[in-house]
Amino acid sequence: MAEAGVPPVPGATYRLQFHKGFGFRDAAALAPYLARLGVSHVYASPYLAARPGSTHGYDIVDHGRLNPELGAETDFRAMVAAFRENGLSQVLDFVPNHMGVGGADNPWWLDVLEWGPDSAYAGWFDIDWRSDRRYLRGKVLIPFLGDQYGAVLQAGQLTLRFDPEAGGFAIWAYGTHKLPICPLHYQRVLGDLHPDLERLGDAFSGLPHWRPRIAQHARELQSHLAGLARDREDVRDAVEAAVARLNGEPGKGETWRELDSLIQDQHWRAAHFRVAADDINYRRFFNINELAGLRMELPELFDRAHQLVFSLMQEGALDGLRIDHVDGLLDPKGYLLRLREQAPRPFYLVVEKILSRHEGLRDDWPVQGTTGYEFANLLLGLLVDPAGEPGFTRTYAEFTRRHQDFGHGVRDSKLRIMRSEMASELNTLAGEAADVARQNPSTADFTHNILQQGLKEIVACFPVYRTYVDLLGAPTEDDRRDIDWAVAQARRNRADLDPSVFDFLHRLLTTDLVAQPRSGFSRHAVTRFAMRLQQYSGPVMAKGLEDTAFYRYNRFVALNEVGGHPDHFAVPIAAFHAANAERARRWPHAMLTTSTHDTKRGEDTRARLAVLSELPDEWARQVEHWSRILRARCGDVEGDAPPDRDDEYLFYQLLIGAWPMELTGIARLDPQAVSAFSERLQGAMVKSLREAKRHSTWAAPNRAYEDATMSFVRAALDTAGGNAFFDQFLPFQERVARLGVRNSLVQTVLKLTVPGMPDTYQGAELWDFSLVDPDNRRPVDYVLRENLLTEVTAALQADPGPTARAMIENWRDGRIKLAVTSALLAYRRVHRGLFANGSYEPLAAIGPKADHLCAFTRRHEGDALLVVAARFPARHDANPTWEGTAIAWPSVADTGAGWVDLLSKKVVRRLAETFSPDALVSDLPVAVLVPNDEARS
Repeated sequence: MAEAGVPPVPGATYRLQFHKGFGFRDAAALAPYLARLGVSHVYASPYLAARPGSTHGYDIVDHGRLNPELGAETDFRAMVAAFRENGLSQVLDFVPNHMGVGGADNPWWLDVLEWGPDSAYAGWFDIDWRSDRRYLRGKVLIPFLGDQYGAVLQAGQLTLRFDPEAGGFAIWAYGTHKLPICPLHYQRVLGDLHPDLERLGDAFSGLPHWRPRIAQHARELQSHLAGLARDREDVRDAVEAAVARLNGEPGKGETWRELDSLIQDQHWRAAHFRVAADDINYRRFFNINELAGLRMELPELFDRAHQLVFSLMQEGALDGLRIDHVDGLLDPKGYLLRLREQAPRPFYLVVEKILSRHEGLRDDWPVQGTTGYEFANLLLGLLVDPAGEPGFTRTYAEFTRRHQDFGHGVRDSKLRIMRSEMASELNTLAGEAADVARQNPSTADFTHNILQQGLKEIVACFPVYRTYVDLLGAPTEDDRRDIDWAVAQARRNRADLDPSVFDFLHRLLTTDLVAQPRSGFSRHAVTRFAMRLQQYSGPVMAKGLEDTAFYRYNRFVALNEVGGHPDHFAVPIAAFHAANAERARRWPHAMLTTSTHDTKRGEDTRARLAVLSELPDEWARQVEHWSRILRARCGDVEGDAPPDRDDEYLFYQLLIGAWPMELTGIARLDPQAVSAFSERLQGAMVKSLREAKRHSTWAAPNRAYEDATMSFVRAALDTAGGNAFFDQFLPFQERVARLGVRNSLVQTVLKLTVPGMPDTYQGAELWDFSLVDPDNRRPVDYVLRENLLTEVTAALQADPGPTARAMIENWRDGRIKLAVTSALLAYRRVHRGLFANGSYEPLAAIGPKADHLCAFTRRHEGDALLVVAARFPARHDANPTWEGTAIAWPSVADTGAGWVDLLSKKVVRRLAETFSPDALVSDLPVAVLVPNDEARS
């Protein structure tokens, strides 16, 4: 247990993805294995009540209940007990920004649809009830239809139904989405053909006289109607007849007029999903119609949404929270402060926050750190050879036959998002800016149109996801720097606009408009606009950068990762050390991750791809050979048929990066295994094509282009008969895979030894060659992992040195990664002070291969650790000597009995001021030295 007042910091976490196929009982059964593996906490995906069939849990419909698809309350309690029995606790992924809507499962949302602005929950969702679209005033858009409203209505896919349990009426879209009828209109349904229904209909029409108990009395009347229909057959038949009278006949438009008239008078407006781009009037998570934004800044909503998690904290079931999409909140800092203040005890807190290259996490946020996106990219960058950048840039341009500037591509992608999927939000913001402008004669002539154009360009030029202007005062220096940059870039890009519009927008975004008294502007309106614009710029960046530009710019896709920077090819060793040292000073307990449910490629896929950065010329020759073989096979000598050259280039990188270990270095390919991999690869390619939005999109899939691309993929992986492509591909793949293993081990060891709290994504203790989701959420074979851990542990205890060498020689089965992971997790568990609070001191390397070595020490209260990692395995493979290269011993390196490598058990003693890496990284590419007497004990 943590000391009173001190948050319980996990030693290491293990991420579990909960869903209908993996519930509380499954997690409970894993507790002994996870404890043996060496983690201290389960890092759980959201397990509060979500939409039925949810595969991820981020579409929560009730913060106050556990997800019933994961098991009963007793199953959850049994899981918590199993964790405790094995020394484990939990960190929960919590979603405060949005809820799942649609379907029939979110009671708050259904109440809003039923009562509109008068709903007790209307203010809890970020809905614009005063839309400039007249037909939406007092209504909320429901863009869940697959065709135009009239077509869906006439097809009989919008039907009126009676709920015999609750006594209510609702329109059901496709039998899935419940759209309640307001009880004020029940008389139109009940009619006057049955005396009891006539009397009830009249009572419903009289509901306005029951203010302020309208909703409560409506529930009483609905309950009475339900009772009558349940107890009396004549009433039940009359209700069924009333419903049937309103429901028309499919294909006969005139029979649906009365139902259409009823629908038009409701507090919702059902529409084709594409209408959302122009007319959506509720804040969404990005552009996802089924996820509606919450106003978590409201105290009442905060209290309701956190009641269950605070209860779990109070009873000790939870030690921490991971806050999903913190940038979506109106006031992230205010939310985090309230979390700390109202939680029943101290707890571990990290936020999902994507940082730009120049951006740091806010010092005044009361958190332990981020969830580690920036670390994953930092670590990958260390493995990438900067010397390969010119060759990769040249090959990409020559192969695709076009030159691309990534920065311009990001701007274009953000502009596209604001013209299409997120145009409505921009239109609303421009209207609010115009309202502010009209408050003062000096700015009253700025029109909606010019303000919209200026805002669009500024948001497109934002160098960060968002700024953090709040109600408390002037923007920080960092915020002002980023706003200054965006406005300056926008001025240059849109020189055709009146420059004074940018002056006004700059003062609006920084709140300088109201910095002085008697400004002529409303402080509330100005600050509210600045804060709402911040909620918009983040999703635009996410959709433009991560979900568009990352799929258009395929120079080297290992870098196209969440929080990554594809235009920056590598990370110098000095920068890697500086980042670790800063983390040790400022965020020593931040989460460190290399794979997540959001990463676009698995950690070992990226580590393998990093090898290619050392082989730019050979890579260029290989892709040209592969393309000639595959294009010739389908008669496309000119290379003009689908896929285009950019998509083809992506395919080759995904193919070599994710090629399964069981198909590597074998004499005969297993057709079934190749076919299974082909299906995974096709899924990733389809998603990539649609996210890129060049030839296909999610909203309007180009089946012809997609089918042609999938045919290309299937032809490449056809195992029937001879395959010249495989003859060319497989030897190169085997070589890259073998070298990639060394990168993977370096990546694993560094994550487990540098400052921070490491997380292992489910299943990634063995090789993780996954592709973009949902591929990275495939079922994990835990029986295999449990058996391998038992074997590995026993073998290492019996004969550690030879066992480690044997495992690296037989690298395909992943035991070497499991062994390294479990050994370091075990050491972390015993030496928590060293890893939680230890210093970080880089060690200098000298000699011809100094840039190959990353070395550092960590010390805390007499405890010590020394890590040496060798990067660039392909370059070392071509020249396998460390002659003339050495590492300086740290300032304090006398451990009495010397040092011993935790992994190979080699003993090292200080005999000079430097030591050679030769003996340490000859078998494994990394060594973790600890005091020898301590290792023996």
